[in-house]
Amino acid sequence: MKKLFSFLMREKMLALSLLAAAASLIITPLTPKRLLEIDWRTLGTLLMMLCVLEGFKRENVLRPIAAFAARLGKMTALSLFLVFGVFFTSMFVTNDVSLIIFVPLTIQLFRHGGKEKYILPIISMENIAAIRGSMLMPFGSPQNLFLYGQIDVSVGHFMLHMLPLSALSAILLIGFVFFLFRKNAREEISCGASEQPWAPEGKRRRGIYIALFILVILVIVTRTKLWPIALAIVLATIAFTDRTLLKKVDYVLLMTFLCFFIFSSSISANPNIAGMLKKAVANHEYAWSIGLSQIISNVPATIVLYPFTENVSALIYGVDTAGLCSIIGSLASVINYRIYVREYPENGGKFLRVFTLISWAFFALVALPGFFLCRWRFF
Repeated sequence: MKKLFSFLMREKMLALSLLAAAASLIITPLTPKRLLEIDWRTLGTLLMMLCVLEGFKRENVLRPIAAFAARLGKMTALSLFLVFGVFFTSMFVTNDVSLIIFVPLTIQLFRHGGKEKYILPIISMENIAAIRGSMLMPFGSPQNLFLYGQIDVSVGHFMLHMLPLSALSAILLIGFVFFLFRKNAREEISCGASEQPWAPEGKRRRGIYIALFILVILVIVTRTKLWPIALAIVLATIAFTDRTLLKKVDYVLLMTFLCFFIFSSSISANPNIAGMLKKAVANHEYAWSIGLSQIISNVPATIVLYPFTENVSALIYGVDTAGLCSIIGSLASVINYRIYVREYPENGGKFLRVFTLISWAFFALVALPGFFLCRWRFF
């Protein structure tokens, strides 16, 4: 029992999600039907991606990207490359996946370059980049994909609607990076350690992991119902190739996601809570989506609020802004936090302070434009 308590004290996000799930089950007990309504697709996709990226890490698959970044030399140039690498990749492979790819790379480069003091500010900006870059595309985030499936518009119309805030966010991110290095804009960084050559004997394994990565991306983009088959293929292939990777997967992160999904399912199934939402949400979708996301995260909040929404534009702007308010506001932020504390377990509190400061500064600049854009109901 003492070991369990110590474990939960270290894994504060998991402890919070467990408490939330347990409280929600007291209010609305879990039934077999609602058990099936849990977003197992997201959990399965996350498990696949975590497994594949452990393989990437083991075989140094991302060496070409790391080598290019290392040659940039200047702190400002490297930071812009990493932040906007997240910004643009999140549009196509979802915000979660872009962070899983780039945050470990950022930690590696800045650690090798002896500039660890910049890791937290940069990955906090990467978190913002993932949230604001992914909002441009219908498949950039789970909440966008869900809402896009509910409305009858083209991809072009969707992108046109989201472009103003996405473009504003890109401009602000450039400003944030230059502000961070305002006193040492020409500071250099040497990341020679990232230039480690590929081991020739790992060529076959690298090919396998790249093929599995492409498979996972196809599952994400196509939203295929055959994802359980893809999951079985990924797990079986990795077990056959290097089963030790399965021991390194961040199962705490998976459990945290599962607990949040249980909480969301239980709360939304309660008729009293549903009735209250129906009365309260209409014409206040922007505020409600931001506020509720701080309790159950933005993906569950989207699913809960959509049936009571009259202004879909306000809802989508709200849930795509909610991740800037707290770590719970976006599940992508939880992923970012988990990646960082696995490398620096003693700095969980420091992460929350830096993340909150930078995210709130950005939120203050984009919240009002989002509110005014809600007045034009594009959807």
